[in-house]
Amino acid sequence: MKKIRAAVVGYGNIGQYAIEALEAADDFEIAGVVRRNPSADDAQIAYPVVADIRELGLVDVALLCSPTRAIRTVAAEILALGINTVDSFDVHSEIVSLKQFLDPIACAGKSTAIISAGWDPGSDSIVRTLMQAMAPKGLTYTNFGPGMSMGHSVAAKAIPGVKDALSMTIPMGTGVHRRMVYVELSEGYDIGTVTAQLKADSYFSSDETHVRQVDSVDALKDVGHGVSMIHKGVSGKTHNQLFEYTMRINNPALTSQFMVSAARAACRQQPGAYSVIEIPPVNFLPGEVNNWIHKLV
Repeated sequence: MKKIRAAVVGYGNIGQYAIEALEAADDFEIAGVVRRNPSADDAQIAYPVVADIRELGLVDVALLCSPTRAIRTVAAEILALGINTVDSFDVHSEIVSLKQFLDPIACAGKSTAIISAGWDPGSDSIVRTLMQAMAPKGLTYTNFGPGMSMGHSVAAKAIPGVKDALSMTIPMGTGVHRRMVYVELSEGYDIGTVTAQLKADSYFSSDETHVRQVDSVDALKDVGHGVSMIHKGVSGKTHNQLFEYTMRINNPALTSQFMVSAARAACRQQPGAYSVIEIPPVNFLPGEVNNWIHKLV
């Protein structure tokens, strides 16, 4: 069986877990890691580390383990090279716009982009879609946490004066959340100014957000997270259909695992950009389709 050659773009939390997920997948081989500024410290990485993905030779798919706000640019550049991409872009309100932007670039490059393929958006999106199909009328509430939001933490760290940050998502029920943001400041910065800038950021402006200054963010970090989804609706004309889905996870481990599954699916799609709910679920799995039909149907 010809293995899928995958590159990992970015080597933060998700990138490191992506390497582990790829190593555990028999149908993949790791082409290497792409970092903006490779250094001598990268000698600890067991694979080639380069600044340009073209230095890795043949690459079938790139796992974009970059911050969400970099995805549009990074994905466009790699798709234009004819390399498939998978990302975990996590701004729900901008997913359609990203898809529309990347689709013509992917088609021109004869490549495939699967966008927002983390756990939410990502695997949770598929669960919500199935709930909607089973009870088309009704309401779905998605409650995250309590746990660390990687996207919000990265956004907080981008605020001038923030040396490190931890953004905790606290579920209040019915899809409403509180953000508890713990920041470690660089010398000379004021917590009041940082708080105002952080609360104005689009990652936080729609939620109740509390900012606390701490001496050490590292002493607080725990990458555990979770979700509880509830859908109450109507099947046909029958009311009071109730579905619940709950999980407790290691955030970057699940994000990277689903990205690897989506990378497999990307190599099976026609050129273009896709959200995860447009992909046949069996395409996320390795091996022959009929074997999975026999096992799962």
